[in-house]
Amino acid sequence: MTVQTVTPQRRFRAKARGRDLDPAALDELRALLGDERQYAELQQRDRLIEHLHVIQDAQGHLSLRHLRALSAFMNLPMAAVYETATFYAHFDVVHDDQSPPPAITIRVCDSLSCQLVGSEALQRELESGTDAGQVRVVRAPCMGRCEMAPVVEVGHRHVASATRERVAAILAEGDFEPRIHEWQHLDDYRCEGGYELLADCQAGRVSVDQLMQTLESANLRGLGGAGFPTFKKWYFVRQEAEPRYCAINADEGEPGTFKDRYYLERAPHRFLEGALVSAWAVNAQGLYIYLRDEYPGLHRVLREAIAELETAGLAAPGYIILRRGAGAYICGEESAMIESLEGKPGKPRHRPPFVAQRGLFDRPTLVNNVETVYWIPLIWQRGADWFAGHGRHGRSGLRSFSVSGRVKRPGVHLAPAGITLGELIDEYCGGMQDGHELAGYLPGGASGGMLPASKADIPLDFDTLQEEGCFIGSAAIIVVSDHDDLRRVATNLLAFFADESCGQCTPCRVGTEKMLTLLERDEWNVEELMRLSQVMIDASICGLGQAAPNSILGLLKDFREPLAAQNVIVKG
Repeated sequence: MTVQTVTPQRRFRAKARGRDLDPAALDELRALLGDERQYAELQQRDRLIEHLHVIQDAQGHLSLRHLRALSAFMNLPMAAVYETATFYAHFDVVHDDQSPPPAITIRVCDSLSCQLVGSEALQRELESGTDAGQVRVVRAPCMGRCEMAPVVEVGHRHVASATRERVAAILAEGDFEPRIHEWQHLDDYRCEGGYELLADCQAGRVSVDQLMQTLESANLRGLGGAGFPTFKKWYFVRQEAEPRYCAINADEGEPGTFKDRYYLERAPHRFLEGALVSAWAVNAQGLYIYLRDEYPGLHRVLREAIAELETAGLAAPGYIILRRGAGAYICGEESAMIESLEGKPGKPRHRPPFVAQRGLFDRPTLVNNVETVYWIPLIWQRGADWFAGHGRHGRSGLRSFSVSGRVKRPGVHLAPAGITLGELIDEYCGGMQDGHELAGYLPGGASGGMLPASKADIPLDFDTLQEEGCFIGSAAIIVVSDHDDLRRVATNLLAFFADESCGQCTPCRVGTEKMLTLLERDEWNVEELMRLSQVMIDASICGLGQAAPNSILGLLKDFREPLAAQNVIVKG
């Protein structure tokens, strides 16, 4: 008997898996993206988020047909495009069986500073007073305008000290474009010595070593939160092989922080000179500025300021690259920002290697904060002693405090490093609001911990608050009074972290949600909260999960009596 072996034939799909590409959508995309002679550049992966913004701005949402077209245009898997689009809060992905959102979106800030003055009630009023078919009302995390609380954004126009009536007037007016603060243009900045330092650096009249020595003498530290000495960061990046990059983190999403916005709105060229000098110091191949999407007016200001530089020949065309964030607090973490600059979801990287070794495009990258580089031209012009000569209680330097909450004059207050909260409120903020007594304060925004009024005499600076389980971070001071519900303060802070967790690691993703659940109870179990906090601190990948419990630990340590007075039972 003969057995015949039959080899089965492989079956191939006649077309790729997934939905068909709509040629019309691809044509629409090409028209939106512009000059076809630049398509090779436009198809680079790091342009993905920029392209998503172009579609969102033009269409008001991201349809799947356009995402498929973008996938084909950039030669990226649809899964990568979809994952990136759905990671960021400011992209509205609409599936084929869904209707697009209304043309107008109202965002109501729900940060602690806004909650203290009634943002939740305002959101309910706006929801009940608008046509849901025409206007969408959503809550939004901190918009970096805490001194104007409560804040609402209608389209791209922010409304300070918002009320239902003010929002209704803007809706009737129909102008939803951002308002631009009057800013110092190039000619005016150069009249006061602007860009002289950059010229001296490029001409060899000032060496990197000279500048680093000046910054060391001035004790200029990173002012985005970590406080790492600026000259050391430059030194470490310079030890790595070229090519190198420089990236400026302008994604100040920490609730209570708005100092970077304040300086950029008024003096963008001082910031740009400091950024260009920093890029020169590490011989960077390119200078990237990552600006949070909550600052649409600043996006326009920086574009114009950069164009002024290029026209004047002070920066080569294309050397300064301005990129928009898309609504993700986690991108304030430097490695998450790098991921976002590369067109990916902003998930923090495991370290080592550090971004100074392998950062943007896998190359050594200098990452500095906006305010850090803003001071560089002034320190060189006025001398290290001028900057270091300020200070109180044994500290040195100047600090820009973003103060919000229950004070008469909230805002950015430039004060000596080491000033106490009591001195800051009395001398710079006009005292507490009438009828309010200080109950406590957050010295470093949502992640910096919480201290009671009895500790308002601690010097505010780097390295002065660690014994209390707190840190100054970006110097975002949120002042809480005896009128405020401490449980609502706690749940507001944990809800923020739960919303903003990137979800990459379990201790943060699950821990923030679990802690929020525990805090919503009438009885707080100290043992449970402490155990969960320790797991989050020890095992989270990045600072978000590690710092999320800080304010809760402060409440458990120093606020037992006021919590009990507000009917919160603290057990254990």
